[in-house]
Amino acid sequence: MAFVAYSAYGGDTAMNPEMTENTLYPIAVLIDELKHDDLSLRLNAIRRLSTIAQALGPERTRSELIPFLDESIEDEDEILLAIAEELGDFVEYVGGPEQAHVLLRPLENLASVEETVVRDKAVASINKVSEGLTETALETYFVPMLKRLHGADWFTSRSSAACLFAVAYPRVSAALQEEMRQAYGQLCQDTTPMVRRAAATRLSEFVKVLQPEHVVSVAIPYFNYLSVDDQDSVRLLTVESLMTIAKALTTEEVGQYLVESFRSLCMDKSWRVRYMVAEKFVELTKVMAPHMSKEEVITIFTNLIKDVEAEVRTAICSQIPGFGELVGRDDVLEKIYPCLKELVSDPSQPVRSAFASHISGLASLFGKEATHQYLLPLFLRLLKDDFPEVRLNIISKLDKVNGVIGIELLSEQLLPAIMELAEDKQWRVRLAIIEYIPLLATQLGRDFFDEQLTHLCMSWLGDRVYSIREAATHNLKNLTDVFGVDWAKATIIPKILGLSNHPNYLYRMTTIFALTTIAPSVTPEVIQSSILPTLEGLVTDEIPNIRFNVAKSLQVLAPIMKQSTELQPLLESQVMPMLTKLSQDPDQDVQFYAQCATQAIQA
Repeated sequence: MAFVAYSAYGGDTAMNPEMTENTLYPIAVLIDELKHDDLSLRLNAIRRLSTIAQALGPERTRSELIPFLDESIEDEDEILLAIAEELGDFVEYVGGPEQAHVLLRPLENLASVEETVVRDKAVASINKVSEGLTETALETYFVPMLKRLHGADWFTSRSSAACLFAVAYPRVSAALQEEMRQAYGQLCQDTTPMVRRAAATRLSEFVKVLQPEHVVSVAIPYFNYLSVDDQDSVRLLTVESLMTIAKALTTEEVGQYLVESFRSLCMDKSWRVRYMVAEKFVELTKVMAPHMSKEEVITIFTNLIKDVEAEVRTAICSQIPGFGELVGRDDVLEKIYPCLKELVSDPSQPVRSAFASHISGLASLFGKEATHQYLLPLFLRLLKDDFPEVRLNIISKLDKVNGVIGIELLSEQLLPAIMELAEDKQWRVRLAIIEYIPLLATQLGRDFFDEQLTHLCMSWLGDRVYSIREAATHNLKNLTDVFGVDWAKATIIPKILGLSNHPNYLYRMTTIFALTTIAPSVTPEVIQSSILPTLEGLVTDEIPNIRFNVAKSLQVLAPIMKQSTELQPLLESQVMPMLTKLSQDPDQDVQFYAQCATQAIQA
């Protein structure tokens, strides 16, 4: 085959000096690479298909490259996946939407292979290519392809066919639409579970493009087939379809056709189906509630809370705040709260963790008194849970409770537990407490904070975990923003400076980090009187890591000092002498960072 272009892979670039590597190269080389034993080389060749297509031009791409790829389907899954992905973006290389139908044949073959990820990518590319096809092209090329896939003997083709109806249905003739509706119904009753699964998965998409008059006559029978399927992997997929169909029906039609199915799914013998219902319970209930008594809905909800499977109980926990809003505070307290108390001591840690994440959402519904009476005892028990994730989740949502009951009650009831968690052995729990401190400080006020929490905030600077020490320095900056520079000068800066003489080098390192982090929030006077002298004292520290962090700190401080007329002279009189000394340090890392800081200041 004649050369179409050249590259570093084998073409004579000397014949055209303007060509560069990764531009155009021989299609013969592509053939060789696709037949190579090295998988990475074959993958690289596939990724260059667009380059080849540009070189060939649309006509030769259609007549040579696409047929060649179609013949190359017998390959490893990674190669087939790459081809399926590339062809989805190939419309412009074959001549635009008018010629895009030539891509359907290789993609049809890819949609029939055994590997699921390859079929899924091929289906996605078919749908992408088909969006640009004209109605004539759809009926001439796409629909026959769909019929071939639908009527194929092997289940893989029929599974792919189920994913292609929605994109074409709105743009074909009424006669073809009738055929497509019947064909989809056949897939819903296919003898192979995998095909029925594909039909159930895509039923929502198909319902959205059906005409209103066909939703009742077509979609509901399809749904009914699938919702009573003997495979739970099929039934669980109908939960999403139930919601889509309900939105397409009138309120009366929902009551007539769907409520009984909803009841059945809620009590399905498979926990996986009940799990899917639990995940979307509030959304489903809003649609079904007009046709069911409140007592029945609450009974179904409490049954899911008491479900024998922990996965179901975990899923329903996320629905607690929304369901509470739906039925009202009185019914929650009378009929649901006893079940909620059991979740606090649930034997499954994921259940307790999910409950801790969502129970605070009831605070706004309960109000101040009921939250104090009913929810705070649950919070206290969760804060003492053995698993750190449970404690973490309840801490991260306390701001919702604070907004309802106020900081006075919150600090009175929960502050002791929070103080205990601040020294938790799990560092992520301590980190969550640190992140909550600025909000707590805003609510507590300066005097209360100084009395109860300042010592705790300073103790985190010496934590054995670096992430905690780093978070602690940012916490001090945030507290300075909350309480002001005068508070920082009187309360925390002296304690930070005291760490600069600590015998443990980690404390001295933390001093540098804390002063650097807090610098943007303080006045020039603090930088001049406290921060610069402390850094100057650490220039001669015996630990090289301390010295090069001084240089990095000075580089951060330089822009702040340049913006202040009061501090600008100190760049030459204090900062540059420190950097000059550090640039002559025997340690190469110290020299490097000192030179970087010097260049940044002089820039």
